Amino acid sequence: MAGKSEQLLKTVVAGAEDKKAHDLVALDLQGISLVADYFVICHGNSDTQVLAIATEIRKRAEEGGFRVRLEGMDTARWVLIDMGDVVAHVFHKDEREYYHLERLWSDAKAVETV
Repeated sequence: MAGKSEQLLKTVVAGAEDKKAHDLVALDLQGISLVADYFVICHGNSDTQVLAIATEIRKRAEEGGFRVRLEGMDTARWVLIDMGDVVAHVFHKDEREYYHLERLWSDAKAVETV
């Protein structure tokens, strides 16, 4: 991993892990989707944790010079953080089980983020 999108991916994962995100999955969408290079999917067990994870990801991405667009902060059930090459989905646990994005993007390979 060396490119801009890979560095952003590492930044997003580090921010989510710092706020104890659960079941973090990074999917490589290159060659599969024009939406983004990577999706990061995780969840929090409370509205407060979801907001903390999303806020930390936004802060770190902006500090790295990336433009960030957020949706869903008002309800904290599914926060979408669009940073261009990387899109993070921070769910409340119940919503993640319902939408199950990993199944929707089953063609994508999981990325080892450590």
